[in-house]
Amino acid sequence: MFALSKSFHGTSKAELYEELRQQALALLEGERDPIANAANLASLIFHTLPELNWAGFYRMVDGELVLGPFHGKPACVRIALGKGVCGTAARERRTIVVPDVDKFPGHIACDSASRSEVVIPMVHHGKVIGVLDLDSPKLARFDEADARGLEALVQAYLAASDVPD
Repeated sequence: MFALSKSFHGTSKAELYEELRQQALALLEGERDPIANAANLASLIFHTLPELNWAGFYRMVDGELVLGPFHGKPACVRIALGKGVCGTAARERRTIVVPDVDKFPGHIACDSASRSEVVIPMVHHGKVIGVLDLDSPKLARFDEADARGLEALVQAYLAASDVPD
């Protein structure tokens, strides 16, 4: 059903992310459950984008981030708001691209193989409801093109899902 690509092979990141967004829209179409949609989107991202060792969601529950659907090794279950890259992105309501996690103050190392990270906050009706988190074993794996592409995926997810207010 979906042509999954683990490398860019001459395709620009913008083109790859647009193709990925179209695949996500097709995958999410007709399903409103936010957990089912997060699970499928995490899988699609993990199996499509190259050089990832983790892709998944954290949900905001009672003022902290709680592990949601993901692909990769077992992860930290709870992250306080403002802690690590995920908690900082959620608190500051902005996408954070970290070229070298060892240089990010307070980085939480769930997997010691992770070297770079990008986190996109999910904001629904003005409220942070969670984050999308991607890790890579490669230094400087993520850039602004990744950030913009992943933000578009988060918007597709929010539009397709009955997320809590």
